[in-house]
Amino acid sequence: MIKRVFRLAALGLFASSFAAQAAAPIDNSALEQPGFREHKATYGVVYRLPQEVNAVLDARINGTLKADLLKLGLKAEAETPNMPHVTVVHIHSADPATPARMLKALPKPPAPLQVTLKNFYPTEAAKGAGHPWWLDLGVVKSGQGFEDMMRYNTVATAALAPLRDGPLPRVTGPVYAKMGDAGKDLVRTQGVSGVNIVQDGKEVRAHNPHTTLVYSMTPYDARLQDAMKQEAEKFNAVLPEGIAANFKDVSIVEIGFAGNVVREIYRISLEDGSVLDVATGKKAGT
Repeated sequence: MIKRVFRLAALGLFASSFAAQAAAPIDNSALEQPGFREHKATYGVVYRLPQEVNAVLDARINGTLKADLLKLGLKAEAETPNMPHVTVVHIHSADPATPARMLKALPKPPAPLQVTLKNFYPTEAAKGAGHPWWLDLGVVKSGQGFEDMMRYNTVATAALAPLRDGPLPRVTGPVYAKMGDAGKDLVRTQGVSGVNIVQDGKEVRAHNPHTTLVYSMTPYDARLQDAMKQEAEKFNAVLPEGIAANFKDVSIVEIGFAGNVVREIYRISLEDGSVLDVATGKKAGT
């Protein structure tokens, strides 16, 4: 265990140093402002949901969810485009060269990950901030696949966070003001909350892997809180055993303000490490 932690620390520090050489200066001044930072471009590393998982969600969850959102007046949420995924890490940078830098800095991905997606639940960016909020489907926190997923978050965060130009807009302003000390510290030092870091030689885990079904900037009032609690209970009854998932690739993507994927840029195989340039359909660099 100790050797593993120090390997993580060494890899993370090396990757951070490499990435920082190519990054613009990091500006945290938005954290002291009352409003959200202006969103320029957010990029991330994510695992795409396998086709068979999407098929289950489409058949048993998504149609009902969309109808319920429309009944609640949440038209934008019902129509938000997204590539279903589980996030590794997100960073904000206005520099369009950031995805290519991310690819160069990206630590070697794990082997294919076998995990179980289970437990629907609503969550807020920070309790009492008002927005954004989400309806998520969690990942079972046990097993080799989960452990490998968590370890990769640690090294990927260390490697990629230095490429940010500042914090994610959605964790600034009213959200940052409502965060606890630990969350604020991660935002200041990593640009985002909810990631794993190595501190004093030990892996400190704040990452909570999940896939998001609803992204919302609508004020999260008592009506919506109750409605989303009911949605989660309903869907947990539909899929009480969850959904087995086998992740075979990880992607560098562009992300909207609230975290939904709007564009896939590079796709890296967990089986052989090959990299696909999604726009051209060719291997990266060819």
